[in-house]
Amino acid sequence: MTEWNLIHIDEPMLSFGFNQQTEHPKDGLFLYGPPASNQNPARMDVGVIGTSNGIRRYEAWIKTLSSTIAAPVTGREENKTMWPGFEATFGVPWPARPFATITIDGDLLSRRIRSEDRHEGIFRAVDVYSDALRKYLREQEARPQFWFAVVPEEVFRYGRPKSVIPYNQRERATGSIGRKAAKSILSKGSMFMEEMEAAALYEYELNFHNQLKARLLDTGQVLQVVRETTLTPDEFDEGTRRSLQDPASVAWNLATTSFYKAGGRPWRVADVREGVCYIGLVFKHIVNARGRDNACCGAQMFLNSGEGVVFKGAVGPWYSDTDHSFHLSREKAAELMGMVIASYEEMHGRPPDELFIHGKTWFEKEEWEGFQSTVPRQTSLVGIRVRRQNELKLFRYGTRPVLRGTAILASERRAYLWTTGFTPRLNTYPGREVPNPITVDIVNGQADIRQVLRDLMALTKLNFNNAGFSDGLPVTLRFADLTGEILTAGPTNVVAPLPFRFYI
Repeated sequence: MTEWNLIHIDEPMLSFGFNQQTEHPKDGLFLYGPPASNQNPARMDVGVIGTSNGIRRYEAWIKTLSSTIAAPVTGREENKTMWPGFEATFGVPWPARPFATITIDGDLLSRRIRSEDRHEGIFRAVDVYSDALRKYLREQEARPQFWFAVVPEEVFRYGRPKSVIPYNQRERATGSIGRKAAKSILSKGSMFMEEMEAAALYEYELNFHNQLKARLLDTGQVLQVVRETTLTPDEFDEGTRRSLQDPASVAWNLATTSFYKAGGRPWRVADVREGVCYIGLVFKHIVNARGRDNACCGAQMFLNSGEGVVFKGAVGPWYSDTDHSFHLSREKAAELMGMVIASYEEMHGRPPDELFIHGKTWFEKEEWEGFQSTVPRQTSLVGIRVRRQNELKLFRYGTRPVLRGTAILASERRAYLWTTGFTPRLNTYPGREVPNPITVDIVNGQADIRQVLRDLMALTKLNFNNAGFSDGLPVTLRFADLTGEILTAGPTNVVAPLPFRFYI
């Protein structure tokens, strides 16, 4: 291909109900409901962990969710969709009374999160939720489909990396040894168990949300962490209340991810290519690394049906300070891909026909050879580099920006794809600046660049964390940073592959 060609990738259709198709998730759920499947829950059996006020607010929100919520009169066009009620949307009831309730001590939680030592404060605040859930799992047999962890605004505010607690509100630390001493103990070791235990909490990220999810992965319980201000914003004064989406949009987004976490599939891509598997590589730079091991790797496997699994690989010297990129060794690349292939074969009884690896950087020779060594010969393995860039702009005559789905084919192995832009269904461009394309390179293997672009467009519509029209990145890479943060929020012990819903 010697000249650049301008083409348009049609908007992928989504499947609902009994194979009815629409472009927008909200249209399909409103008209037809989720795809018929025996995997969908018959009822939303949800457990709740929170203070007495948090549990009350959850129940109040569920009652609101059961009926219609009017679309906002003002605001962005893409958000102007009424909420028809949970059962009317998903076809199953969501009882206001929780399937299981765990009440935690709000005063204890408040004291712990306000500890003057931030590591101790966040770690001990997570303990309040973690200890209560583990106690329930030891003593009770009934298991909800997933848990709502309702978080007071104070915990959210002070449970973030750069949060600062006012001096006159700080609680004295109880067993703090300080970060510097902890780092020395963790690197050199200690003969005293008490010192090792006191130092252990400094290995965890200063992020309540990520730490809570990471520390409970071993329980096999799915969590939805939600703030009290999200559930009942009108109960908070203007100084506490944050800028929220309108109530209808909150209902759409939180209900969609809840249905997914309960085991359902809100929608599917209509034109599914059988036997195709997509892998998004996940890396997280470990700032306080020990020795040469400076990053954790992982992989997110997705199918067009919406199924997703996260695999945690090894910690190693994967990050390069020279070019600020991540690359695996041949051995670890083979090991990680071996887990992916084994999981796919367990789900489908055979290896995939095509396997696409999506990454943000080039694949080094040894790294790619490692991937190839584990993939069966009958599987076509293709490496795709996807990155955001602003090196190229495209303008249209008039007031509207470039259409979503516009693509420039620079060669048979490189293209620029506008996954954001003017969207006819929304009659607007849901953005503020001139839309930028993603750069797509086929860096290894053989594939039709047009088919790669069609696949990427479809993968921008598989984000079950909300009911939005589409995302700017394919789901294989959309959550890479978040998944990496949870994988590295605590000591990097390898965990078994878990469904994607554990991480969002």
